[in-house]
Amino acid sequence: MKAIITDLDRTLLKNDRTLSEKTISVLKKAQDSGIKVMFATARPKRAITNYEQLIHPDSTATLNGARIFVNETSIDHSIPYDSVKKMLSGFLQIPGCVISLETSSGIFSNVDIPEWAPIVTDCFPEIPADCGSIFKILVSNEKTDLNQHINSIITEDSYFTIAVGTLFQIMSKTATKLNGIKTMLDAFKIPPEEAVYFGDDNDDVESLKWCGTGVAVKNAIPPALSAADEVTASNEEDGVAIWVEENILNKQEL
Repeated sequence: MKAIITDLDRTLLKNDRTLSEKTISVLKKAQDSGIKVMFATARPKRAITNYEQLIHPDSTATLNGARIFVNETSIDHSIPYDSVKKMLSGFLQIPGCVISLETSSGIFSNVDIPEWAPIVTDCFPEIPADCGSIFKILVSNEKTDLNQHINSIITEDSYFTIAVGTLFQIMSKTATKLNGIKTMLDAFKIPPEEAVYFGDDNDDVESLKWCGTGVAVKNAIPPALSAADEVTASNEEDGVAIWVEENILNKQEL
């Protein structure tokens, strides 16, 4: 095994979004033995800095693969402005939509979301001034089932995933976790057969199937569990660290 690739939320991180000492120690040992450690997350770069300082991943695919960082350079897959405006117009026709744009200049939202600390704007469907590249549209609605509307709103150059059951994430069709993982592995000339991927959600399914070994944490949703080759302990039980220790590090010592 030459690469360990892992999702963050509800996979590598505990429910309180911390990293255990065991996880940090195990991944450091893996890196010291020559194995590359990579993150593949829906989060933007700014939201993983503290984890990067603890683990120092060799590369990261952020925003579901919309922005990939390899060797201190970024490879970007943004959504065209015209497509963004068309989709914003569609969502604004549905009362109660909470809409955010994840951009190269930060996150812009039509309401305040304290957890994300966005720049609040009332300009939608117009594009916020000086926002730069737009990597993701995030939409939720407590009153209306967006499943009834999503396919008529998204543009042909975009696709969506659903996180934690209710948050719709819309990205360029070129921006997927799987494409991000392919880019990272290609950069280090590592074949997929020599990579293990850990995940828990819908946007992990492709990667769980494609990598040589796909491992779901016990708390994963049913589609991720079905796609995985193996199931490890939950994120609360340091499932990723346990699997790496038992299946990689211990075998290296034998």
